[in-house]
Amino acid sequence: MKVSRRNFLWIAGAAVSGTLAAKLGCAPKQPPVEPGVPEPADQPVIAEDLRIQYAKTVTTVCSICGVGCGVLCYVENGKIVATEGDPDHPVSEGSLCSKGSALFNQYYVYNEKGEAVPNPQRLTKVLYRAPKAKDWEVKDWNWALETMAQRIKKTRDEYFTEKNAAGATVNRCTALAWLGSAMCTNEENYLFQKLGRALGITNLDHCARL
Repeated sequence: MKVSRRNFLWIAGAAVSGTLAAKLGCAPKQPPVEPGVPEPADQPVIAEDLRIQYAKTVTTVCSICGVGCGVLCYVENGKIVATEGDPDHPVSEGSLCSKGSALFNQYYVYNEKGEAVPNPQRLTKVLYRAPKAKDWEVKDWNWALETMAQRIKKTRDEYFTEKNAAGATVNRCTALAWLGSAMCTNEENYLFQKLGRALGITNLDHCARL
């Protein structure tokens, strides 16, 4: 490390000034210790009770945008009590933007007393509205997954094209589209797009593509 003459004089002056101030009694005074009186012992450190002390940690992905930052949700008695960034996540390494840091407010709203209560508008069940119907029906996940699989197969069977007008082999289905999810890993999205291509889907995209 190179020290210029100007820096050397500045450091030396600061050291001399500090020493002189201590000699002149400018240092903080210590309370006198009476002979025969033991010095007071250090006060015991009382651990603060954290609200996540008994909570279960659940890893998830932020649902705000397409970056896919990792989030830790602390769950107690089936309710989220806190959220924070996941330091082990390869994308965000524990960091969250201002929206991701406020994920707790997606689950809760605040009443007139300022108390956090579960958001009544947050969907927790599968809702289905039949064609031309006015009301929504509550369905379970098994029904929803089976119905979607049947409709995908039905659409592919009806609109699958082996050859185009020129007689070239295309093996495609333009009646379906596939949109990848930022809440899935790269490996999961890779498998999804392979499945989409196997079905003949040519309209493939991802919500994180800018």
